[in-house]
Amino acid sequence: MFAVLKTGGKQYKVQAGDLLRVEKLAADAGETVQFNDVLMLGGDAPVVGAPFVEGAGVQAEVVEQIKGDKVIKFVKRRRKHSSKRTVGHRQKLTLVKITDILSSGADKSGIKAATGSAPAGEAAPAAKKPAKKAEAKAEAPAAAATADDLTKLTGVGPAAAKKLAEAGIESFAALAALSDEQIAAIDTIKVKPEWVEQAKELAQG
Repeated sequence: MFAVLKTGGKQYKVQAGDLLRVEKLAADAGETVQFNDVLMLGGDAPVVGAPFVEGAGVQAEVVEQIKGDKVIKFVKRRRKHSSKRTVGHRQKLTLVKITDILSSGADKSGIKAATGSAPAGEAAPAAKKPAKKAEAKAEAPAAAATADDLTKLTGVGPAAAKKLAEAGIESFAALAALSDEQIAAIDTIKVKPEWVEQAKELAQG
């Protein structure tokens, strides 16, 4: 009897006794886990799920936490000021041994479900600090509920108005409230000082 299970975004055909490398599971070596996403059961009377087979499960013993083969990523930009970068990566994996395939009653087995979150006690990766430009853009004043016609500004055409809108500036008040630092942080378009002065006058009515 064999089963087709899904874990870590991949599908595996397994049977009892198989050793399997899957995406990292939240379990320590020696623990027994259960895969509940079973797509198919094979044998004398095959069963195909829709999408999963109800009540079916695959139990496995965690052998060890391992890392996959190193993958090299090489990037080279062929320009006047060329640059190149090499980065290596080893994916974290879990080696498991399939011990049993259940055609029914998996939901009542009491075995810990196999999940891909970080194991207990392992610190979650710290969130990356946003770049200064991103911070400045986030601090930009929100656009007014009703967007103004920015093409009324001298030198601002439809294309420039669209780029200002992409930067979150859709009203005269929003443009007038920009600080020098926020103006420098806008990378979609170069905001001219005269636009800001005209926006201040138009915002006041």
